[in-house]
Amino acid sequence: MIATAIHRAALAALCLAAPPATAFSETSDADQRREAILALTPDAEYGAYLSSECTACHAEEGGDIPLIHGQDREALIDALLGYKTGTRSHDVMETIAGRLGDEEIAALAAYFSEVN
Repeated sequence: MIATAIHRAALAALCLAAPPATAFSETSDADQRREAILALTPDAEYGAYLSSECTACHAEEGGDIPLIHGQDREALIDALLGYKTGTRSHDVMETIAGRLGDEEIAALAAYFSEVN
């Protein structure tokens, strides 16, 4: 009886430690979405139009909030997708990125990668 309880506890621990069965397809979906955004022709002017919400916090260097002006386009896309999909954690950024579509992510990344 005790051995059975120990086996059940061990099995439960293994199940909780294992990644979900969908982890592979989620990664694949995220990679496909990233590639789709990179394939878009970004509209940096549209990104400039959208940027005011971003620059409200990301405007000054030296604070706790990173400066995003002049950052690599792909790094910005990865960050926004990470917040949107929940692989990166920050309450405010998850809310903001969650509202962005692919074209908006591409436009913002293009804009911020071009400005200093």
